Amino acid sequence: VLEGDTAAFTTIVDRHAAACTRFALRMLGTREDAEDVTQDTFLRAYRSLARYEERQTFRTWLFQILVNRCRTAAVRRQRRHRMFLVDDAAVASASVRPVAESTELRAELQRAIAALDPEQREAFLLKHVEQLSYDEMAAATGVGVSALKMRVKRACDRLQWMLREVSDVGT
Repeated sequence: VLEGDTAAFTTIVDRHAAACTRFALRMLGTREDAEDVTQDTFLRAYRSLARYEERQTFRTWLFQILVNRCRTAAVRRQRRHRMFLVDDAAVASASVRPVAESTELRAELQRAIAALDPEQREAFLLKHVEQLSYDEMAAATGVGVSALKMRVKRACDRLQWMLREVSDVGT
């Protein structure tokens, strides 16, 4: 790509798009927002390829852009949400449930992850879903390793508590 073969960027997108979209979807909660952020991430990465330094893996560098784009999108959505009055009854009646839902535990886990504090959710997803090392996570987020370890631990503890609450209610 750096030598002028712009079509080679397709290989990069093919290799990383699924992981980027998966992370963004879990961070932002909607497929539309996730796809927008993923597309913006690849656009920014393409424009910044000349500045990429091989001291970190390409995946880590790409996730650094992705994390920042997710954070920005979340702030924008929060501002947009504050600007408009939301009619919860209208939204609920307009919502369409997926025809085939995954197992109940998977759905509860997704709800629990979505309920985490954004910093904890970000750290948990980077560690346990995207399987980045703590050093890669630190490079991607700009947060220190010890703080990230604490966020992951707190996220795991909170998830255990929330899922235990769900299982206690079901029994």
